[in-house]
Amino acid sequence: MLSAGPHTRLTGVWARRPGAAAGFGVPVFERIEELFDSCEAVAFAVPPAVQAELGVRAAKEGKALLLEKPLAADLEGARRLADAIAEAGVPSQMVLTWRYSPATRAFLARVSAIEPFGGRAAHISGALLGSGFTSPWRLERGAILDVGPHMIDMLDAALGRVTAVRAHGNTRGWVGLLLEHEGGAVSEASLCMSVPGDKPPAAVEVYGKLGTEAMDGDRLGPDVFSVMLAEFAETVHGGGGHPLDAAHGLRLQEIISAAEEQLTRA
Repeated sequence: MLSAGPHTRLTGVWARRPGAAAGFGVPVFERIEELFDSCEAVAFAVPPAVQAELGVRAAKEGKALLLEKPLAADLEGARRLADAIAEAGVPSQMVLTWRYSPATRAFLARVSAIEPFGGRAAHISGALLGSGFTSPWRLERGAILDVGPHMIDMLDAALGRVTAVRAHGNTRGWVGLLLEHEGGAVSEASLCMSVPGDKPPAAVEVYGKLGTEAMDGDRLGPDVFSVMLAEFAETVHGGGGHPLDAAHGLRLQEIISAAEEQLTRA
């Protein structure tokens, strides 16, 4: 998508293993500093802990950042990265794919009209049972760190800013979250990536005084990444902020870290 344009042009790739960076028809850099010298913005496809480290370096070099979720592997790393971005004054944007779908935006617009007071979300898959998603950090931390940001962000957008979280379950199994929102709304999220067999699509449901609205992953559509990259290009060229910036990613990380701490104590 980055190389396809029209809003972005891929100028080069860097990876810890040079072979993994080949095949894109652009220079493969041996040193990440060479990548920084070649571009205006950096997009990340690395584990969360690595993003936190390299993102700080990129921000200090004045590069705009397209950041994967979660922002970092832990709250300390997320704060360090968000602080570096704020100090450098560079644009940033999170790859929270649900939020770039026209269907999601229509759903959120409808939600605002039903006077919502509660909701629920579920993201259940078998991704950790054997797929390209079985990376070490996902196997260790489970669904809460991987798909948790998507569902928490959607409930936050639909029902108001999350102010508190209670968690139960197993980080590498099933995790249940009870979220409290500004204004008094309450929601639940169920997360798991180790369920075999057929599963329904990830979904969000919101209930209000004037009705019910729902959105599921099958309706995201093919335009998610093109919308995201168009908005990122606008963010970079305008030098302004984006609602889904690193500060927003840090707030999601704070919720996840609080939930993980409760799960660890349990």
